[in-house]
Amino acid sequence: MRIKSKILIIAGSDSSGGAGIQADIKSVTSLGSYAMTAITAITAQNTTGVKSITPIPSKEISNQIEFTSKDIKPHSVKIGMLHSTQVIKSVIKSIKKLKLKKIILDPVMVAKGGAKLIDDKAILVLKKKLINKVDLITPNIPEAEILTEIKIKSVLDMKNAAKILLDLGAKNVLIKGGHLGSNRLKDIFVNKKETALFTNKKIKTKNTHGTGCTLSSAIATYYGCGKTLKKSCELGIRYVNNAIKTRPKFGKGNGPINHLNSFIIEKKFR
Repeated sequence: MRIKSKILIIAGSDSSGGAGIQADIKSVTSLGSYAMTAITAITAQNTTGVKSITPIPSKEISNQIEFTSKDIKPHSVKIGMLHSTQVIKSVIKSIKKLKLKKIILDPVMVAKGGAKLIDDKAILVLKKKLINKVDLITPNIPEAEILTEIKIKSVLDMKNAAKILLDLGAKNVLIKGGHLGSNRLKDIFVNKKETALFTNKKIKTKNTHGTGCTLSSAIATYYGCGKTLKKSCELGIRYVNNAIKTRPKFGKGNGPINHLNSFIIEKKFR
């Protein structure tokens, strides 16, 4: 398989392999691209929850981003867990310095098990300083509620939240509707010119650990390969849905999804 594009991932590490940097690398690789990383934090976690979080110093995060990108220039960037104000400011500075393009922001705030992954001051800085510097922000409903300070109970609420994020400076918004209590999964893509609703059958399972990380990385991969942002969202959602459908039954809690669902393995290697 020929490598299609180069993707820089700025995110935290998940020791269980289902989310974070590990999920990002698997997603980018499975979709035929080359993954580079800047690790922002190390977490000790499994499918039942997060045991500990060890932040990486902001200077070292910048070193990872800049030293890597000066040698291998990425076609697109995926940003995940940014745990503090200083880290967000350092990432913004590095992005600006390197003139990096095609940036996807997954505003990771709360782990599946409920552990908070970012402090309140950092959320304010993310809203004021980072949202307007990325091409797409991909919050789930709880994250969109934190960012917009409104309750989201319907697709109409999702649209209203997206408009608030556009007013905050976002260029494009994809709000993920997995937390709505319905049989159909509805994700909404919004910018100032268009609105698109992606509807899929909701798969009843607790094994959805890392879906947000996986989706944003898949979108960054397709976008880095030259697809439009809207098409990248559509293809990324399809990839994640297939990963959920073919999920392995690992762990005692919120298990991982199958990042290898896009692979066709030659018979001699099975």
